[in-house]
Amino acid sequence: MKRKISLLTYLLAIVFLSGPAIANNVYPDNYYGKKKIQVSASQSDAEIIVNGKIVGKGSAEVLVPKDDCVTVIAKKVGYLTESIEFCNQKRMSKPPKTYYFEMRNDNAFDASVQTDIANVDIEIKVDRMEKDQAWKLINQIVLNYIDIIEMTDKETGYLRTAWSLQTFQQNTIRTRMIVKESSTNPLVFKVKLVSEESGDTMTSVKSDHLFKE
Repeated sequence: MKRKISLLTYLLAIVFLSGPAIANNVYPDNYYGKKKIQVSASQSDAEIIVNGKIVGKGSAEVLVPKDDCVTVIAKKVGYLTESIEFCNQKRMSKPPKTYYFEMRNDNAFDASVQTDIANVDIEIKVDRMEKDQAWKLINQIVLNYIDIIEMTDKETGYLRTAWSLQTFQQNTIRTRMIVKESSTNPLVFKVKLVSEESGDTMTSVKSDHLFKE
C-alpha cells in the first residue's frame, strides 16, 4: 500500500537525496556568501600570506568571507613585499576572480652585501706597531667609510661612529662601526660593523626600538 506524502516533504527529499553539491559538501562559491580568488605571484616560490598565515607558495586560493575583508601579501627575500586587501562587503567593489602579484626587486637587498661579519666582534691583533700608530691607522680606515665619529677615547681604546643612514623603497638601513681595545699585551682590538633595518622608509635614525639587526 502506497503512503501519501505532502508535496513539501517530497521536494525536500529530492533536495537532500539527489543534490550532489550538498550531499558531497561541495558548495558553490557564493553558497555562504564567500568569494573565491585565485592569487598567483611572478616568483613561483614567493610566500602567499593571508591575514598573517602562509597559505601557499607561488599561488593560492583565497576565500573572502561575506561582510569581511582579508589582506593578502606576497613575500620573498630580495623582492619588495606586495600587499592588497580584498573586501566582500556591500557598496564596495567585488573581489576579482583572479589576482596576479608582479614581484619587484628590492633595491635595499641589491645594494647589500651578504656577509657573516656583520653584527659580530672581529678581533684584530696588532704585532708590529705601537698603540698610537695602530689607533691612528684605525681612525683613518674608519673615516674612509663613515665620516662622522660620535665618540672616541684613545686611552681606553674605544671608538664609535655616528649612524650612516640609507633609505630605500620599503626599508631604511643604518650602519655604524664600534672599535674596542680588548687586550693591551698583546694589543688586540675588537671591531664590530653594526647593520640594522627598520622595514619602513620613514623611520628616524634615532628610533632605536624600530630597528633590528
